[in-house]
Parts: sequence; C-alpha cells; structure tokens
Amino acid sequence: MKLSDIMIGDAIVPELKATTRDAAVAELVEALAEAGAIPKKSVEDVTKAILAREAQATTGIGKGVALPHAKLKGIKKPIGTIGRSSDGIDFSSLDAKPVYSVILLLSSPENPDEHLQAMETIFKHVQRDIFRKFLRQSQTKEAVVDLIHEADELG
Repeated sequence: MKLSDIMIGDAIVPELKATTRDAAVAELVEALAEAGAIPKKSVEDVTKAILAREAQATTGIGKGVALPHAKLKGIKKPIGTIGRSSDGIDFSSLDAKPVYSVILLLSSPENPDEHLQAMETIFKHVQRDIFRKFLRQSQTKEAVVDLIHEADELG
C-alpha cells in the first residue's frame, strides 16, 4: 500500500487554522467532506469517533507527529489527509512536544488488515527524519502531494 493510495490530495490542509487537538481533527474531517471523500452529513459523527479514540490514548506519537484515526462503517478503503501547523498543537504527545503534522486516517471496521497496512505505511514514512522535515516545510497542497509521491517512490 502506498501513501498516495491513502491520502486524499484535495483534503490536505497546508496550514491548519486550528490551535487545539479537537479543532484540528474537526478541520481535517471537514476537509475530507469538502473533497468528497466522506459525506458532508457524517462530519460530526466521524469527528466524534476520532475524538473518542483520542480519549482512550493519545495519537501524538512524538517527533511533531500525530496520527488520529478511527474505523467507521461506510468507509470502503483507508482514506486520510494531512494537516500542518506552523505553530504546533498540543496533542498530549508521548514526548510532551507540540505536533506540527497531523495525519488523519479513516478505515473500515470490516477490514482490520487494511487498517494495519495503512498505519504501517504511514508509520514507515513518519519515522524518517527527512520526510517529517519536508512535510513540516511544505506550505501548499501541491508540495505535500509531491512529497507523498516522492516518499512512495523511495518505498
């Protein structure tokens, strides 16, 4: 599975307006709806599901990255988006540092293997210092999309 198979380019938010975890999640879910990846009527339910998952344990994995996610009925294949914050957002991260890159993932509860594959793909890339650095510097949707394609080529 490639990163470009998961990420919805039109839903990428190059500069989040949000300053809190909950607002960042809501903004990214709204972006997925605006891009046509999820129904507009499901925005509130999707946001609640992700925040309920966040309440169990933080998805702020450290090194400036958070991976909020949820498994939801009606999602056919893993889809996601990326939001950047220049100022950083408190996600109660494991390393207690702000998050600058929020990578949101939605997948189907009927296909847990696909969810794991998508998570592995995302983890593989965010573990790389150079990927995190370039993601943090990308100031447009196009720059983030280009980075995703470059990351896929590197494997």
